Amino acid sequence: MKRKNLVACMFLFPFLLFSQNDLLSSIDKSDTTGITEAAFKGLKIVNFESTKMVNEKEFYFIVFHRFGSIKTGLDGFFGLDFANTRLHFIYGFSDGFNLSIARSSFNKTYDISGKYRFMQQSDDNPVTVVGYSQIAFNTLLDEPVLQREVDLGDRTSFTQQILISRKLSDKVSVQLMPTYFYEGYVNYAPQDNSQFALGFGGRVKLSQRFSLNMDYGWHLNRADGSPFVNPLSIGVDIETGGHVFQLHFTNAQPTFESGFLGNAVGDWGDGNIYFGFNLSRVFNF
Repeated sequence: MKRKNLVACMFLFPFLLFSQNDLLSSIDKSDTTGITEAAFKGLKIVNFESTKMVNEKEFYFIVFHRFGSIKTGLDGFFGLDFANTRLHFIYGFSDGFNLSIARSSFNKTYDISGKYRFMQQSDDNPVTVVGYSQIAFNTLLDEPVLQREVDLGDRTSFTQQILISRKLSDKVSVQLMPTYFYEGYVNYAPQDNSQFALGFGGRVKLSQRFSLNMDYGWHLNRADGSPFVNPLSIGVDIETGGHVFQLHFTNAQPTFESGFLGNAVGDWGDGNIYFGFNLSRVFNF
């Protein structure tokens, strides 16, 4: 299979002093101006990005943690012995434009992403529309795996999404995520490098501080016989002062977009799923 070289160059790492800010101040504002806010409480629904944005001059630090399969039982302490962690740093250059950098232990992957709002739900607009772009680099990939020389194109994956959300009521929000992603190297040879998916997500507010979240990615051109499956994740958001905890179960252990969309291997039917959490902390300076 032919592989294209992808060359990208983005640099971001805000190195500034910051102080704590209460995350709840931006979560459930009342709609006094005709603008609908807080369709989702977290920047992620579960695995997929939500349409929530980081505000101008805010700096977010997010820890994504996925344990191993709970199917390992006591021998693997229900997955706790086999963890995948992603550290994610996000800065809001404006209320409608964010940039971020992250590092995941899955394939020792580094990624850079941008998030930008086109439209916000209001009396005049029925939906919020946000773009999300990510480029990721697999630094674990080496020549013994490919049995040939490894170049930048092999290591690189790229994801482009349009996030479309609507807050149906104070308690219910839904989101649609048309997605294109490209993997320079695919783990299943018959699979095309260029891949398409359609994501679905939703949130049901259970109380002032709790909500039930779900997202699902429908892969549209998966190769026949592929060992990989569509990612399905279900979780709960828990808000505390300055923090949002997201606790969930998912059949995808990777936490960056091309990873969970293209490389999910768990099976809800036989209990081969992963417990994990997302923890956000926001600073203002």
